[in-house]
Amino acid sequence: MLDAAREALAFSRNRKREDLDADRVLTLALVKCIEIVGEAGARVTVATRAANPLVPWTQIVGMRHHLVHVYFDIDLDRLWTTVTDDLPPLVAALERILSRPTG
Repeated sequence: MLDAAREALAFSRNRKREDLDADRVLTLALVKCIEIVGEAGARVTVATRAANPLVPWTQIVGMRHHLVHVYFDIDLDRLWTTVTDDLPPLVAALERILSRPTG
């Protein structure tokens, strides 16, 4: 989940929203990364979700569901906002979660 989110941020670095209109490969790469983030989010345990209520788990999984099932009607503005606005705080949250001692 963290790797896919970081990868999406790397793909979008130094890019603009308009690049999605002109670069189909960028669009497909970002869609796939967000799908992976959502799929991984669906596999997060109930305990981990409960311990981290500020992470929008339901929305993460919902975005994946939307991308997978509405493939030919993807809102590129929403995709861009997800990557540029929503992923940075998600990456920070996942880094905090993963840095905690287990057990």
